[in-house]
Amino acid sequence: MEEDWTLVTTERKQRVETAMPSPDPEVIPLPDESLPPASQFHVYFSAIGCAYPTETAIPPMFSTQPQVLAARAVKDPDIFTYDQAMKTPERKDWMKAAEAEISELENHNVWIEVDKSKVQQQGHKIIPCTWVFRLKRYPDGTPKKYKARICLRGDLMETKDDENTYSPVVSPITIRLFLTISKYIGYTTCTFDFSNAFVQADNPRETYMHIPRGFLGEEPNQCLKLLKSIYGSIWAPRLFYNLARSVFEKLGLIKSEVDDCLFYGKNIFVIIYVDDLGVAALNPNDIDKLAADIESHGLTLTKEESFAEYLGIKYTDLPDGSTLANQSGLIKKILLATGMNNCTVASTPALNKDLGIDQEGVPMSEPWSYPSVVGMLLYLSNNTRPDITVAVSQVARFTHSPKQSHSSAVKRIIRYLKGTINNGTILRVPKKLSLDCFVDANFCGLYNIDPPELTSSVRSRAGYIIKFCGYPLIWKSQLMDCICLSTAEAEYYALSQAMRALIPVRTLLKEMCLSLNVPEFTNPDSILTTVHEDNQSALRLATEQRITSRTRFYLARYHFFWEHVRNGDISVIYCPTETQEADYLTKNLPEKDFVRIRELVQGW
Repeated sequence: MEEDWTLVTTERKQRVETAMPSPDPEVIPLPDESLPPASQFHVYFSAIGCAYPTETAIPPMFSTQPQVLAARAVKDPDIFTYDQAMKTPERKDWMKAAEAEISELENHNVWIEVDKSKVQQQGHKIIPCTWVFRLKRYPDGTPKKYKARICLRGDLMETKDDENTYSPVVSPITIRLFLTISKYIGYTTCTFDFSNAFVQADNPRETYMHIPRGFLGEEPNQCLKLLKSIYGSIWAPRLFYNLARSVFEKLGLIKSEVDDCLFYGKNIFVIIYVDDLGVAALNPNDIDKLAADIESHGLTLTKEESFAEYLGIKYTDLPDGSTLANQSGLIKKILLATGMNNCTVASTPALNKDLGIDQEGVPMSEPWSYPSVVGMLLYLSNNTRPDITVAVSQVARFTHSPKQSHSSAVKRIIRYLKGTINNGTILRVPKKLSLDCFVDANFCGLYNIDPPELTSSVRSRAGYIIKFCGYPLIWKSQLMDCICLSTAEAEYYALSQAMRALIPVRTLLKEMCLSLNVPEFTNPDSILTTVHEDNQSALRLATEQRITSRTRFYLARYHFFWEHVRNGDISVIYCPTETQEADYLTKNLPEKDFVRIRELVQGW
């Protein structure tokens, strides 16, 4: 029973600066210097509370036997282990960050210290924990904050089959719609950070953790019982979301039916992303009042001024009243990771031809991680750079076994980014409310590029872009998951895929209009929704809605949106290829055509 346990009451306000031998602060270790030799594995991990019974229990990553490394994994230069952080010139900054973390956890009464043997006798598992040190940066790459975090080893936790650990994350579409509406009606935006968010939620499960490194007077026979949630726990994100949601609803905010992370009230929007909060309101005083009301319910917030920087994306107001969204810091990180800081620039992100599988090609020989770099490029293309989307989609096909031709294609994208590092997507002050969708397809685009014996050689590529008030909300470029038998079918397939994305956006827009006291938004059904299609066969099939023997075989799969067209909710019209903005999402275009469409979509 808990009341029989021996509680340790020794205060732990001082931390161990001498727990490890004092390293030379001028010596910066290589990424693997913090890892112990295999023979020291048991001793090393026992010192930080991990229980491995014998030296033979050495995980494969520490084995002296040859291992196959996954595509040259590269350490993130902004993330450090305990030993690595203590060996950097910023050692004192990391120590202060660790002190702040411990103090914060103690102030929230996150744990109590209990007798380890009693816990083990009752059959409870004691989970190891680890320190994670991270240098947070502004979107332009300059240092912002030294952050230390104690993380539970969630990968070693067990759950029951019926336990739900899912926690929703706000959609990028919602964020862009949030910003566009705020820009249109002149809302003030602000971001907040929940201070040590996860530990503010109670932990309903009986969870035990080893004592973290850095405690003075550390007792080997003690462990920690977690009373609150903690970072790394598999339940932590959901527990905190449920807590935040209950607070918002108590304050009268309504949760969106489309996006669980969007809440709205009278003339105010709130979006939550894990432990970050975005707020937009007509009156700045309403933002301060909301923050005060949230804190009155026990949640601690740190104000970070306007919505100028969010999730690594920087929003800059330009002299003409427009707003530029870009990620120059991420581009600098990509240049650094690939050693291409001094590379020559390219005018387009790809050559004027599609990228194939290259079965007989030479394996990639670059010293950087192909999956890691492609992952960063995907994040960039999905958030602010639709101009590289089709090129990145092509190189992403080959992360499992990249050839030299594929790494050359990646470098071409990077050289283009080097020349456009300060560009992104521009949100101009809209003149009218409109929702536009541009759709295109490239029928059998890989024919004569991939080997004919592969089905990919006859797969088509679909591309679409959805814009609200001229600002891109969604853009997509992907190979179709089925083989189309004609250009008309490929175009209609792309149209159907675009409709799947467009219809929820209309629903989300209607929801957000409910909270606005602005004449233009009082009747969201009056907001013109137009789909621009450059294929006459697909256009007729969508508008005339006639079924023939040649089209009935894909009736159920593709025609679901007909009701919206019949009701007049969505208008499908013809647009010539010259004004088809989705054209650069289906193929690699010549420079002249590429720049023309980039201007239409991104404003530069």
